[in-house]
Amino acid sequence: MADIYKALSIAGTDPSGGAGIHADLKTFQELDVYGMAVVTAIVAQNTLGVKNFTKVSLNLIEQQIVAINEDIFPNAVKTGMLSDCSIIELVAYKVKQSRLKNVVVDPVMVAKSGDLLLEKDARDSMLKQLVPLATVITPNIPEAEILTGKEISSIEDMRNAAKELVEKYGAQAAVVKGGHFSGEARDILYVGSDFEELSSQGFDTPHTHGTGCTFSAVITAELAKRKTIQQAVYNAKQFITCAIQYTLGIGKGRGPTNHWAFNKKKEHGEL
Repeated sequence: MADIYKALSIAGTDPSGGAGIHADLKTFQELDVYGMAVVTAIVAQNTLGVKNFTKVSLNLIEQQIVAINEDIFPNAVKTGMLSDCSIIELVAYKVKQSRLKNVVVDPVMVAKSGDLLLEKDARDSMLKQLVPLATVITPNIPEAEILTGKEISSIEDMRNAAKELVEKYGAQAAVVKGGHFSGEARDILYVGSDFEELSSQGFDTPHTHGTGCTFSAVITAELAKRKTIQQAVYNAKQFITCAIQYTLGIGKGRGPTNHWAFNKKKEHGEL
C-alpha cells in the first residue's frame, strides 16, 4: 500500500469555504494528502468580509491537538488564524512538545476585506514563540511589514524582509509574497542563505479570497510528501496562479480561488 501522507491545519473557520481550514482541507485533498484540522476560532465571514468571530478556549485547542497527535500524527502542519498571544504561545508549546516537523506558519493578521484577525500585541509572541519553529513562513507584504516593522515598497525590501525573518527571527525559510504590488506577481523565497524569485502573470481580478491560506496549504502538503522547501514553494506558486487565473466568479465580494484549476490543467497536459 502506498504511503498516506497527512497534514494538519491549525486555524480558524470560513463558512463560505474560501479561506481558513476549509480552504486548507480542500487544498490537501487536491494534492492527495489526508487533511486534518484543529479549530482555533469560529469565524462568521463570507466574500464580503468578517462579521464576527469567537476564539476557541485554550483547553479545547490543546485537547484537539493532543487528540490528533496521539492517533494520526501529521507529516506536516500549518498554522493560520491564531488570534492572540495565548493561542500563539499554546500552539508553539504543543509544536515543540509533540516534536511536530515541517511547520508552515501563515501569519494571518488581516483578512482580504481589511478585517483584523490578530490582536495588535500578538506580533512579539509570533516572532519569539512561533517563527523560530517555522520550516517556512509565508507573509504577504502587509504582514511582513508588521513583523519586521519596516515599510516594503520594492523587491529589494521584500528580499531584506525575507532574510530578516530567517536570520534574525529563526525561521528556516521565508516567502514574502508580492501580490499586493501591481503588475507581475513576484514572490521572494529566502532559504539556505540564497534568494529565489518566483514570478507569474498578474491577473486583474477581485476574486482572491483565501489565497494566502491556499498557498501555505500547498507548501504544507508538499512538505508532507517529502518535497524540498524549494519544490514545495514552486508547486504552491503554480497552484495559486491557476487558482486565481481560472476564477470561479462566485460571491458578492472578493470571491474564492479555484481549488480545482491546478489539477485540471495537469490533466490536460498544460503544466
